[in-house]
Amino acid sequence: MNIMNKVRPNILNLAPYSSARDEFEGNGEIFLDANENPNETGLNRYPDPYQLKLKEQIASLKKVDPNQIFLGNGSDEAIDLVMRIFCEPGKDNIVISNPSYGMYAVSAAINNVAVKKVALSENFGFTASGMLKKADSNTKMVFICSPNNPSGNTLNAYEISKVIENFDGIVVIDEAYIDFSEQSSFILQLDKYKNLIILQTFSKAWGLAGVRLGMAFSSPDIIKLMNKVKPPYNINILTQKEVLQALDNKKKVKEAISNILQEREFLISALSNLSIVNHIFPSDSNFLLIRFNDSQPIFKYLTEKRIIIRDRSKVKHGENCLRVTVGTPEENRNLIKALKEYQS
Repeated sequence: MNIMNKVRPNILNLAPYSSARDEFEGNGEIFLDANENPNETGLNRYPDPYQLKLKEQIASLKKVDPNQIFLGNGSDEAIDLVMRIFCEPGKDNIVISNPSYGMYAVSAAINNVAVKKVALSENFGFTASGMLKKADSNTKMVFICSPNNPSGNTLNAYEISKVIENFDGIVVIDEAYIDFSEQSSFILQLDKYKNLIILQTFSKAWGLAGVRLGMAFSSPDIIKLMNKVKPPYNINILTQKEVLQALDNKKKVKEAISNILQEREFLISALSNLSIVNHIFPSDSNFLLIRFNDSQPIFKYLTEKRIIIRDRSKVKHGENCLRVTVGTPEENRNLIKALKEYQS
């Protein structure tokens, strides 16, 4: 597959904005090129537009080349950029599973790109054939969220591979919750599949949702296109510093993941003993999708108790379902206590 044939012509012909930092390489002492305030505040200089130091650290962690990494203002920026690169507004479409992460459809709507939805099974199962049948000659991209949001389950890796191998376009795999799953990341397949884009984030396992840093991994050709279209300084200095510090303390992240997984098992066990709970869906993430016998009174009750969870009862196959993020041990026990009080 020639990826360049899938790119919108105006993007191929685009002359990207050239910042002062694009036009200089090496070590300088006096910087009079970018119209910055010269008075030192620690933040008076523009950040590295390509986050090179940060990408070197991430590349070492993920076992990829720095040229295979794009960093965005959350994964949402990467989602928006790839739609603008590959999808012609008013003509092309994307295929997504249903239910799935809501920003795929929102970004598509913003970019005037049609969305084709493929229903997952009632247990949120996934087949390549269902997704491939939905695609047509104007389908430029397929989005697959695994582990899936809001169901929490990892989708079948063999079926995902079949989509990548048989779809004549770009396949985006959103792995925001992969750190909580036993399944291997598709990052390992980057060199095999040139039409593959993988999304990950520092918001979940790394505990850095507030800095808004998302990662996209792909072929160098696709990463070049993303860098071409992105704003010149999309990742600020503070974010880059915070993430570099976090990368120096990987042990802390591993401990956090371990604790969350232990607490996930506690919640599953405790919830299983409640008569108001109908079903707990299998989870490979840091949250649980729970079907209650009657979810709305419980949702209202918990809100009154100032325990905030997510109502997912209106999504496909989500009848009477509430989504609960795994909290701290104290938060999880307060939730179970509240549910026991409601039940009694």
